[in-house]
Amino acid sequence: MDQEQVRPSRRSRKRRLRLGRVLVLVLVLIVLISGTYSVIQYSAGYKLTNNEKDLPIEFEGAQLQEGERENILVLGVDSRGEEKSRTDTMMLVSWDKKENDVKIISFMRDIYADIPEYQSYKLNTAYYLGGVQLLADTINGMFDLPIHHYALIDFKSFESLVDIIAPEGIPINVEKDMSEKIGVSLTKGQQNLSGKELLGYARFRSDAEGDFGRVERQQVVMEALKDELLSIQNLSKTPKFLGAAEGYIETDYSRADKVKRILDAGISGKLEMEKLTIPVEGTYSFKSYTHAGSVIEIDKEKNKAAITNFLQK
Repeated sequence: MDQEQVRPSRRSRKRRLRLGRVLVLVLVLIVLISGTYSVIQYSAGYKLTNNEKDLPIEFEGAQLQEGERENILVLGVDSRGEEKSRTDTMMLVSWDKKENDVKIISFMRDIYADIPEYQSYKLNTAYYLGGVQLLADTINGMFDLPIHHYALIDFKSFESLVDIIAPEGIPINVEKDMSEKIGVSLTKGQQNLSGKELLGYARFRSDAEGDFGRVERQQVVMEALKDELLSIQNLSKTPKFLGAAEGYIETDYSRADKVKRILDAGISGKLEMEKLTIPVEGTYSFKSYTHAGSVIEIDKEKNKAAITNFLQK
């Protein structure tokens, strides 16, 4: 009787062992296939950039201290950096990785800025005069904001990256008809925008809101792109996007660090992003200078305090 009870038990253990081996084999195959797919797609994305490499940008960022927010200066320009240009988009992405807290500060390009070793000009002129380093030094000097890293992308590359991660377009509620000086015609209402259309939406300023409206739209675009990048539905497109980002985005991050920052954001969940525009309401006036044209003159101390409060709350 005892022997009869033992035999089925041994057969049952053997079945479980065989089933366990099959499951392990299936998991190994899934990992191998996923890894191969990711490598192929990453390579395909990188090849789209034609491996274009500009001269390396000289940049010495601030040393990131223990527990400090990591500040990345994000710039959008209309060239790949080999020609002098002014920055159309200037944002500081400030990330507290421990608290999974991302905050974005947008700087108006017409701010009358104290540019080190130069006469005061519009803030976006700092990039024209001395590239990323001078712009970072200018922002740090005016607002006491350490810049640890930078990321720079030109308009064409931006369009390409959008079309990779969202080939059907990015959903945006266009608040009015837009066409003047943006290269596309957009109609009011909810619609999916291609890379070129999304860039046009972000650049539009031919209305009463001017640059203030454009900065607000740039923040809307950042939020929409973040949602697309972290969406489960777009998981299969991520390797190709990362490969293209490696070639299209100029940054002082190494290739491994660049990929790690994006993956960290994805793994840590859907990041909520608070936004601030500088100058804040009630702290500026419009003036005009012969050498600089129409500018926004700001109360630096009030705006510095607004930034400090925004990042600490």
